[in-house]
Amino acid sequence: MSTVAVTDDTFDAEVKNSSVPVVVDFWAEWCGPCKQIGPALEELAAEYGDAIKIAKVDVDNNPNTAAAMGVRGIPSLFIFKDGQVVSNKTGAAPKAALKGWIDESI
Repeated sequence: MSTVAVTDDTFDAEVKNSSVPVVVDFWAEWCGPCKQIGPALEELAAEYGDAIKIAKVDVDNNPNTAAAMGVRGIPSLFIFKDGQVVSNKTGAAPKAALKGWIDESI
């Protein structure tokens, strides 16, 4: 599975109502660290397959969701399980660190 683009309109359906855990990446096109972790998130999405979903929310085009989640810095990552946030972190990290964080959270 690849990452899924999520908008203000699709956030509840794709994230909160998901039957599998969801990693949400709040990012922006102009954000260097966001671009740095993008390929790692794509690789992790492929590795996890259908076990989890990795969603990406462009904060410039979807400010309501970012504001509702209290996002103040990007990249900002949240893990949702059964519609609830179980973990979050801000800032870029190497793929191995992201995988470890996901594994211990789900």
